Amino acid sequence: RLVFRRNPYYWRKDAQGKPLPYIDRIVWQFIENTDTQLIRFRSGELDVMGDARPLRPEYYSLLKQEEKRGNFQMYNGGPWSGVLYMTFNLNKAKDKDGKPVVDPVKLRWFSNLSFRQAVAHAINREKINTNIFRGLGIVQNSPISVQSPYFLKPEDGLKVYDYSIQKAKDLLLGAGFKYNAQKQLLDADGNLVRFTLLTNAGNKVREAIGAQVKEDLSKIGIQVDFTPLNFNVLVEKTSSTRDWDAHMIGFTGGVDPHGSANLWMISGASHSFNLKQQPGQPPISGWEPYDFERDIDRLMIAGARELDETKRKQIYADYQRVVQDNLPVIFLVNDRALMAARNTLGGLKYTGLPSWGLWNIEELTMQEKR
Repeated sequence: RLVFRRNPYYWRKDAQGKPLPYIDRIVWQFIENTDTQLIRFRSGELDVMGDARPLRPEYYSLLKQEEKRGNFQMYNGGPWSGVLYMTFNLNKAKDKDGKPVVDPVKLRWFSNLSFRQAVAHAINREKINTNIFRGLGIVQNSPISVQSPYFLKPEDGLKVYDYSIQKAKDLLLGAGFKYNAQKQLLDADGNLVRFTLLTNAGNKVREAIGAQVKEDLSKIGIQVDFTPLNFNVLVEKTSSTRDWDAHMIGFTGGVDPHGSANLWMISGASHSFNLKQQPGQPPISGWEPYDFERDIDRLMIAGARELDETKRKQIYADYQRVVQDNLPVIFLVNDRALMAARNTLGGLKYTGLPSWGLWNIEELTMQEKR
């Protein structure tokens, strides 16, 4: 847990001149398993659930029925700001021993745009929304949150990858892949197309999505070994050792696209799909960016420098097109901002932006529990 204590020297005051914040102490519990979070909230141990990450959709419908008895309120803040995505390891580098960080056979698949597009078409995101998000999710097609004024709608030129098994198969066959008698996908050299998909264990939504992705891709002959891992292990693999094929994770968003520069820019420490040498890490050799990465860098820098809003929107529209045209990541379904909070907590102003339910923390009040 992490304990925050009130700063008696904080400069802000309320309209009556009373020093802020009102609350003396906040205890932030780290509970990796979401089912355990639910149990502890329902038992009264937690005052808030869903503040740093939104509630699972099935929790929302369950808790909604218990509001009065449990003396809490459910909050629906609209679409959550951020993205949930799947990505492949596109890294061409070799480690300090001269070994490729990605199996060269798999790298040929992953770096093939038609392969990534086929995978995108084969994932049934509407089914994910219906079955896993209970229809409360938002199918995502952009690296920019839907609430942002810079978000480019599909009708305005953003490429989307609607569910189509036939399109997926056509793309694969056109790229030189083929099927054997067992309808398994093989590359041009006869290698069976099989890779491991990672996500963080304990996040039941992502575990359910991973299971569906495995099933969806089996329909185009791809074998997916879905493996949820401890979050710290996952982070070590994606941000340090580069020892992974594909992974699924979320990234916090916001109004301004540059807030996700650490994910999208070549130098970013969260640029996991093609992570370059980072400070303090063992050396790698042979790393190089793709042309589309250079385009993204150029547009992100131009957008950060531009002060004219009309021009800035055009720059970020181009940035979204480059991302979707090249698919370094495959966007899935985004959460809806759902939170539960005890009625003893006052002053909440909950929305999907910013991505933290207690964003106006200095204005919150807490009544004594009876």
